[in-house]
Amino acid sequence: MYKKNLVFAAACLGMLLFGMVFLSLGTVFTFITSKYGVSELTAASLASLLPIGILAGSVVFGPVVDRFGYKILLIVCSICILVAFEGIAFAGTFTILQFSFFLIGFGGGAINGGTNALVSDISTEEKGANLSLLGVFFGIGALGMPVVLGSLTKTYSYESVISGIGLFILLPLIFFIAVGFPSPKVSQGFPIKQSLTLIKESALLLMGFVLFFESGVEGIVGNWTAKYLNESVGLSVENALYTLSAQVVALTITRLILGFLLKKLPSYIVLYICMGAGTLGSILLLTASDMAMAIVGLAFLGVGFAATFPVVLGYVGNIYSKLSGTAFSIAIVIALIGNTLLNYIVGVISNSYGIAKFPVVLLISFIMMALVFTVVIRKISSKTKI
Repeated sequence: MYKKNLVFAAACLGMLLFGMVFLSLGTVFTFITSKYGVSELTAASLASLLPIGILAGSVVFGPVVDRFGYKILLIVCSICILVAFEGIAFAGTFTILQFSFFLIGFGGGAINGGTNALVSDISTEEKGANLSLLGVFFGIGALGMPVVLGSLTKTYSYESVISGIGLFILLPLIFFIAVGFPSPKVSQGFPIKQSLTLIKESALLLMGFVLFFESGVEGIVGNWTAKYLNESVGLSVENALYTLSAQVVALTITRLILGFLLKKLPSYIVLYICMGAGTLGSILLLTASDMAMAIVGLAFLGVGFAATFPVVLGYVGNIYSKLSGTAFSIAIVIALIGNTLLNYIVGVISNSYGIAKFPVVLLISFIMMALVFTVVIRKISSKTKI
């Protein structure tokens, strides 16, 4: 037996870890270049290892939780992240550092998918609302990591602070060990045949493609907005980065509000409203001429990002409850492919036509997301409450 409140708390702690992982490279970039005496280009090569690790973890977590349950996943992945932080702090070679970033991505990616699937499983109703509240802890981790590093490194060395953050992970690890979790859904063997059947499910694939565009727009906003604001709007690098934080703050606050709003309104209506906010944010960013307008545009984008993952993964959990872990894994992998592909597309467009076209990609992506979601609603309306 398990206690739902304790399990939800465990999931929130796991998502907090993923938020820390997601921004780990950017927050220690200066430390890496100075300690290892490498060029920014060489250090930036680590940026490819983090998403590769996240993708690998996202592929693995689904079958693992369906076969072995959530406890083992959270424990093993927490240890991976702890070891990775210590590796970043004390690695003697760049090779160990590279492995540490892959490991931190792997553990974070698996925890991200696993905690979402876990909250879906323990939420008999209002999955979207609970998944939205879970997402708040991603924002806390993502916002807290640079704040902690920025404040503590004024007094302590980077090695000590990063090592301390790694040791902090012992607290949620102990909690994961102590708490009871839902039993595995498959008692013997890996659900290979059932997993292959899920891959052929058109409704699941379409929901994955909604997340494809969502993950893509989140990724390109995080990676390209500062450059756009600096080169096209004319903001300083410092002001561009400060402005970008408006999106993360708006996303976190909106997720908190959605935790209550999704209990009152149909999920699909809430998601359409958020998509509308994201579309408006794209237009405001495209036409921005100063910092104030850029902040408003990014705040609307944060609102636009807030509902997609909670609502769509809520549908996935309802429809594919017997193998929810594997279904979540498929959907999240499709989402991560979208993140990679849209980032590549923006890079090509930026190189050929300039970064000024970046918000146009955002706008088109929101329109495509809304169109695919409309098809999804028509397809799943007979299978689950929308």
